[in-house]
Amino acid sequence: MPYDVPHVVSPSLWVLAWKRLRSDGVAMVSLAIVGLFLLQMVLSGTGLIAKDWAKEVGVNYAPPTFVGPEPAAPAAAGSAAAPGAPTAGDKPTELPIEDPLADALAAIRNPGGAAKSGAPESGAENKTVDPLADVMADIRSNEVAAVAAETRAATLPFGGDKWGRDVLKKVIKGSETSIFVGLAAAVVATLLGTVFGAIAGYYGRWLDDFFNWFYSVFTSIPYLLLILAVAAVLQQKGTFTIVLILGLTGWTGTFRLIRGEYLKHKGREYVQAADAIGASNARRMFIHIFPNVSHVVLVQLSIYTVAFIKSEVILSFLGFGVPVDVVSWGSMLNEAQNELILGKWWQLAAAGTYMALLVTAFSLFTDALRDALDPKLK
Repeated sequence: MPYDVPHVVSPSLWVLAWKRLRSDGVAMVSLAIVGLFLLQMVLSGTGLIAKDWAKEVGVNYAPPTFVGPEPAAPAAAGSAAAPGAPTAGDKPTELPIEDPLADALAAIRNPGGAAKSGAPESGAENKTVDPLADVMADIRSNEVAAVAAETRAATLPFGGDKWGRDVLKKVIKGSETSIFVGLAAAVVATLLGTVFGAIAGYYGRWLDDFFNWFYSVFTSIPYLLLILAVAAVLQQKGTFTIVLILGLTGWTGTFRLIRGEYLKHKGREYVQAADAIGASNARRMFIHIFPNVSHVVLVQLSIYTVAFIKSEVILSFLGFGVPVDVVSWGSMLNEAQNELILGKWWQLAAAGTYMALLVTAFSLFTDALRDALDPKLK
């Protein structure tokens, strides 16, 4: 009687990588922080949170709650009331200076009597009626009522900017722009680098020479100068423009790694077997080889996301980033440099803390992911 041999399935690379990640506490905490930031970005984009970030809810430069309201400015030393001078509670007295236009205005209001007879007519006064008096009175009363109804807070949880907008809501709305730019630009750069590297490494010959020349041109220019040059050429500001700037200039690292992987894998047995059964070049490149180098692409995607978030902050800080009607962490830091002169530090602290927390968590997760996807590590 033949024995039943148990069917054993070896775990895949992704299953082993997930087991390594779960055993790393720092990686899981970092993944949770990154997930919270992504959830916050989605909620902000859908308008569920920070929808009214532009509303002026506090006084100008409202300090954080734990600092308390700013003390009232002390009176000047020379502004003490002199003996006999009127105080704030006294009724205002008439000014001794006469109005030089009083006679002219009286003549305009009463063009008949004083001009003809030299004296006002007895028994009646000629008055000019303003046809907009009632309308202006209603407008003024509505404005007074609106100002009285709208009370601005003296303090806010994270403070307020120079227009009185809540910095906490502003930094949440800014994370939507910065994280989206980082992710979208990383996808564009990784996609370009993967396609260029796969073509150069798989086909070789003159295609490899061309892409290597193209790669050398981009890497010979300092990265920051290259970004500023592309930004100056595109000129138009906007989120989509920043994604293009970062994506079109940041593909070189992925190209170099993917090209080396394709050079290594294209001569292996499984690729030769696919060639023997009649698989096309595109199928061998992206169906057979690409799954074996996808871990490199994933790691590069996470690395680029962190780098491009910081690059967006730099571009917005230098004035090449988002337009004035869009808020991001970079634009907040740009505003904060002028506020620091006045001692208003809370917008800089909020934007810097949020950015540092996300970048640190993403960097730690990227390092753990690189180790988990390395097949040499067990």
